[in-house]
This record gives sequence, C-alpha cells and structure tokens, in this order.
Amino acid sequence: MRALVLSTRSPERRRALAPVLAECDDVVWVDGSASLPSLEGVDAIVVDGHPAPRPADELHELGRAVEAGASLVALGAAPHEADGFWAGLLGVTAGDPFPPGEWFAKLGEGHSHLTTRVDSEFSLVDGVEPLEPGPGTVTTLAVSRGYRDSAVLVERAHGAGRVVTSGLGLADSALTSAPLTTVLRRALRPEGSAGCCGRAIGLAVVGYGPFGGMGYLHGLGATATPGLELVAVVDTSPERRKAAEDDFPGVRAYSNVAEVAADGDVGVVVVATPPAYHAALSLELLRAGKHVACEKPLCLTLAEADQLIATAAANQRVLTVHQNRRWDPDFLALRRVVEAGMLGELFNVETFVGGFEHPCRAWHSEVSVSGGAVYDWGSHHVDWILQLYGSAPAQVQTVGHKRVWHDVTNLDQLRVRMTWPDGREAEFFQSDVAAIRRPKFYVQGTGGTLAGHYRPLAFERVEPGRGYVREMAHHAEAPVELVLARYESGYGLTETTLPLPTPPRHPFHSNLADHLHLGEPLAVTPESVRRVIAVLEASQRSSDDAGALIQL
Repeated sequence: MRALVLSTRSPERRRALAPVLAECDDVVWVDGSASLPSLEGVDAIVVDGHPAPRPADELHELGRAVEAGASLVALGAAPHEADGFWAGLLGVTAGDPFPPGEWFAKLGEGHSHLTTRVDSEFSLVDGVEPLEPGPGTVTTLAVSRGYRDSAVLVERAHGAGRVVTSGLGLADSALTSAPLTTVLRRALRPEGSAGCCGRAIGLAVVGYGPFGGMGYLHGLGATATPGLELVAVVDTSPERRKAAEDDFPGVRAYSNVAEVAADGDVGVVVVATPPAYHAALSLELLRAGKHVACEKPLCLTLAEADQLIATAAANQRVLTVHQNRRWDPDFLALRRVVEAGMLGELFNVETFVGGFEHPCRAWHSEVSVSGGAVYDWGSHHVDWILQLYGSAPAQVQTVGHKRVWHDVTNLDQLRVRMTWPDGREAEFFQSDVAAIRRPKFYVQGTGGTLAGHYRPLAFERVEPGRGYVREMAHHAEAPVELVLARYESGYGLTETTLPLPTPPRHPFHSNLADHLHLGEPLAVTPESVRRVIAVLEASQRSSDDAGALIQL
C-alpha cells in the first residue's frame, strides 16, 4: 500500500506514526507547504496537523484521489470554520481543544468495521480536539467530559474513498495506544477491505496432552475468543482423548493427524506435540490447506524453519508460533521501559531460569524428543532477548555441563552467550544445579540497570484431617518484581520498583482471530521466530562441540 503523509509537525513525529503506517510499504512524506508529488498510485493519504495552505490545483487533486478510492486520515486537522476545502472534504469542524491528560475513548453509537473487535472503552494520554460532525458522517469514537460526549473520530464516504477525521492522536504518547492505532491503521486500508468476523473459524489441537497442559490451554483460548471455535483434538492416547471430550463436550477426538487434516470444519490447527515432531506435522497440515499455529519452538533447525515459511507462503496459509511469554507481565513492563528509553541504549541483557532439583523425567528431558535443553526455556528467553534488541546476534557460544542428573539426557546446565557486531551482548543461563538462583532479568543500558529476582510461589491452606498444607508452584510461573536504577548527574542513583501491567486474556488467540478475520498484523510472525531458531540451533551445535564459537 502506497501512502502520502502531509505533515506540519516536527520530523520526530515520523517515528510516532510508524504503528499507524505499519501496513504501508511505500510512504512519501511531504513536510510543511512543500509541493505535492504525483498522486498516481496513492492508496492512502494522512494529514497530520492543521494543513499548510496549498494551491487550488493541488487541493483539487487531493479531493479527486479520495473520490477515486484513496483513504484519507486526518489527525488534528479539522478546521474551526465550516467553509473552505478542508471543511468540505472532512465533513467536520473542530471545537476548542480539551487539556492534555488521560482520556477514555468509547465506541460511537453507529457500527463501524474500523472498531470491530476493539474494546468498547480504552484509555490514552492525549490532548483532545472535539469534533462537530456534519451531515453524512458517522461518529466512530467519542470521549466524555462532564457527562457530555464529544465526537473524536468521525468517518464519511467521499465517492469511492473514505475520509476519517480524528481529534485523537495529537500527542505522540497517544499513538502508543494499541486500540487507537488499530482503528487508524484500518482507516488507511481501501474502502471495503476492513472485513468482518463472519462465522467462527474451527480450531483443532494436535497433541492434547495431560490435564491442564497446552491442549487444555488452547481449548480455553479458542472457547473464550470470539471468532474461534474449538472443534477437534488429536492425541494418540485414548485416555487423553477422553479427557478432552470431558473438558470440552462436543469436541471431536481423533487419533491421528490425517483425520483432522480431512475435517472440513477445521480451519486452523495448533501443533502442541513435543518439539521433535513440530516440523513434520506443521508441513503436513500446511500442505493440507490448514493454517498452523505451532507451539514453541517452531522447529529444531533453520532449514526446517525456512521450509515451513516457504510452504506456508506457497499454500497461502498462515503460520505463527505460540510465543505466549511475550505477554508475561514482567516482560511487558521490561519492554515498556526499554521502548520508553528509560534504560538508555541497551548493551547487555542477561536472563536466567533454574534451581537445584531433579529435572522432570518426561520428554522435556530427553534430547531425542525435546531437541536438547536449550530448546525448552531457551525458546522463551532467546525470544525475549531478540525482541529487546530487535535483531539476531552475529555470534553464539554455548558451554554445557552434564555432571549430576545422569538418568536424563538433556544437559544439567547451559550458558548461551550472544554478541552483536557493535559490541552488544546477551546471555541466557539455564541450570538444574544452581542452588542459589540468579536474577531472572539483569539488563544494562547507558542510562541505568534493571533487575528482577525470582520469588517463591506457595499455596497454603488447612485441610480437615490433614491440617496445614503447603504446596509450591514452579518458580518461573510468578512474575518477578522489577527494580529500575538510574544514574542522575550530580545526584546519584535513584531506584524505582516498577508496577506490572494486567496481562490481556488469551492475547495470542485474540490476535490469531483478528488476523484471520480482519487481516490485522500477526503478533508473532514466522520471520521473527526464524531468528530464534537460528540462535537455538547454533547453541545446540556449540554445546555439542565443547563450546565452539558459531557465526550466524
């Protein structure tokens, strides 16, 4: 999609607008009153700020482009007078601005595809420009001030095109609001392409697993997500098939993948088997015409990842990975700190998971099925590191130990070191022989340091006939407390304990449904996971070769 942006704001505004323009592969910027380029082939036009005066012929061309089918989004551009070109094109006028602060936007009374599956109310920090809608317009979003609603996002048709005027998004901070940027991004799409949900898409889980396992989690996610419906499960175990039928009455229980591949009601399949089987099963399902959401790790080698991505593209199917810990509250808080620049420029990221206890004796600890120890927690921790840095490392080196637990084949301990060409570094440390735990996160930037330490997660109760009962959950299931220390010249160090956000419910499944129904961007792209697989494979090769340095 080709977009033209007319901006009267500072050049720094471009970065803030990036989420709105995420689907535009060609963006032409016109600052101030600079002359317009040719509008031929322009699909979307953004007017950011009150537009500069332009010659009548340029205004005429803008109007014709929208009338011919281009979408126009105007941010803080509504005129205060009811006459003139912009008042006629936008169909609204602006009132006196509301002061900056936290505001709550809510859906307007009229239905709009722009707000399909968007929360009915959401908060953002912004200055607000109230709008006075004219004839033929629809109020899509409003804010309340003193129990009086004011329109803040208004849409109207103009010929074959669509015009959306927003009194929100004036401050850069407002464009970090996911619901607002979703609405604005959709508004840039050609008229009629926003889509709607239609009937629910049937979801199946291959590898239902034990009670409370990943199969049950995906069943809950599909059941709770509008637009998805759990219709089938696959498991080789009769007991687990029976458990799935008890957990989700009415679900079809199959014993092999061929049966679910032939089920016409199944549109998307979650592959939740042990890692060694991920690639082959995902390929079979993609070739059968199913969308695939694979458990992490996607596969064990870069060659398998490339084959999966190519097969999905060739069959025009969706491929994504359940990197569920991207939504862990402590990681969300850490990522916010990094993206807000509170740590300065990152140069060292260290993560840890483990303790001193016997590893599980299930497939997680068997190399032939798990792929190796690094493919377990490393699938999360390496993904976290690459998400924070935004790119893959240049070198990987892993030193492993097999010293204590000899009844399982996975390593007892491994330390993955990664380095980038510019000197940045990272380390993932996993151990089943660490009697004192290191911090889960230890992140250094040029402006400060962030650390998060594990805490015990205990459940205490008194049971009749037993008395006091104390049960411990896995230490990694509880989010850690994050402490941010920053250096201030002439003052010293200041420490802040960060609040953790409330995690969204079933965010992976909601995004999957949004993508399949509405074309929203995937939260977990196969390309982003490909980088993780490259590191994991290199790490396994390095540990197998006594810590050899691997170049990516």
